[in-house]
Amino acid sequence: MSKAFASQADLADKKITFEQLSAHCWAYTAEGDPNSGVIIGDKYVMVSDCTATPEMARELIARIRTVSDKPIKYVLLTHYHAVRVLGASAYAAEGATEIIASQGTLDLIVERGQQDMQSEMERFPRLFRGAEGVPGLTWPTMVIGGGDPTRGEVPGKLTLDLGGVKVQVWHPGPGHTRGDTIAWVEEEKVLFSGDLVEYEAGVYTGDAHLQEWPATLEALRALGAEAIVPGRGEAMKGRADVNKALDYTKRWVEMLFAAGKEAAAANMDLKAAMAHTRKAMDPVFGHVFIYEHCLPFDVSRAYDEAKGIQNPRIWTAERDQEMWAALQA
Repeated sequence: MSKAFASQADLADKKITFEQLSAHCWAYTAEGDPNSGVIIGDKYVMVSDCTATPEMARELIARIRTVSDKPIKYVLLTHYHAVRVLGASAYAAEGATEIIASQGTLDLIVERGQQDMQSEMERFPRLFRGAEGVPGLTWPTMVIGGGDPTRGEVPGKLTLDLGGVKVQVWHPGPGHTRGDTIAWVEEEKVLFSGDLVEYEAGVYTGDAHLQEWPATLEALRALGAEAIVPGRGEAMKGRADVNKALDYTKRWVEMLFAAGKEAAAANMDLKAAMAHTRKAMDPVFGHVFIYEHCLPFDVSRAYDEAKGIQNPRIWTAERDQEMWAALQA
């Protein structure tokens, strides 16, 4: 009997935790579901990753309103994936005037945002509660790395003053996607990594740059964070636990890509590549949340990159199903 596609059978809601990590930084986590970060200044609030739908975003907003009545002026898109960005429209009523992303993220929205939206909604319907309220793709109003100030584009690193706290926003390098963007509160040593870092959850790499990802993780390690809000998994507190999350992600990426290169060198088909990868990864990661969801997409991308396909192929709902069926055959 074949497995239910992706996470269509995952219907159980997760417990939400909203915890304070430092004077101005908060983590909104959900037992392996996608996380969000919140930075609360004396004047403004910033949200890093705004959830998958406006309905779900309003649940995050309600948590923020228990501790602050300041305008939620800034929304950061750490990358383009639908589950992170399609809730952005809910923040307009809360004072949001800027939606921030890297140039790489904007390029990906243009190139594949529509296909990704349909693909993700079909993979994991529970995470798109209230999807009928999504008005369409989320478009940034401020682009880091574009370099044309007449269009609201900001070259290099952006520093935002929320009142009493400054937030650095920048693209540390490719990894989970080619446009990954972080928020770094240097004075409080808190890092909001998006899906560049995960902990005790599946690391989705279907749109990744696996060869470059470990170096990007080391660039994050060099910051010396004392707390991190990963894309999935619990918020990590203390330098040792931050490094534990970085090491977890790096091990997943390196183990996956090594298996992909071995499969490509042996000219295996995808099903054989999957079996080969499982031999290495199942004993280490097989117990974690959404492992079975992520692995088919991860193996597909690792095999492609090992074969020289540098720009990840676009996932459509049709390609998703074809890949899944091929592995079940």
